[in-house]
Amino acid sequence: MNDVRGVVRLLNTSDGGVLCLAGVVSAEVVADFHGRHGREPVPVAAIDAGSVTALSAEGLDLVLDHLDAASLRGRDLPVRRSQVVARSLRQD
Repeated sequence: MNDVRGVVRLLNTSDGGVLCLAGVVSAEVVADFHGRHGREPVPVAAIDAGSVTALSAEGLDLVLDHLDAASLRGRDLPVRRSQVVARSLRQD
């Protein structure tokens, strides 16, 4: 993976929270997110992963956990995907 550190953040918007991932989403970046927000998926209105350049297995798990949690609540989350994320989701 690249040396540029990625980010995972929760943003508040008028339509609800958005889980935002960008850059190189490594296991360390995901662990930092879990340290701030816990391991349980946070209810969000959308996922924006359109700027992800590399996605670790832990990053993919984070996205899938949020999609699964939304599905259990009867919601389909819109997901903005980079090519890296689209490829990872197809392989899962």
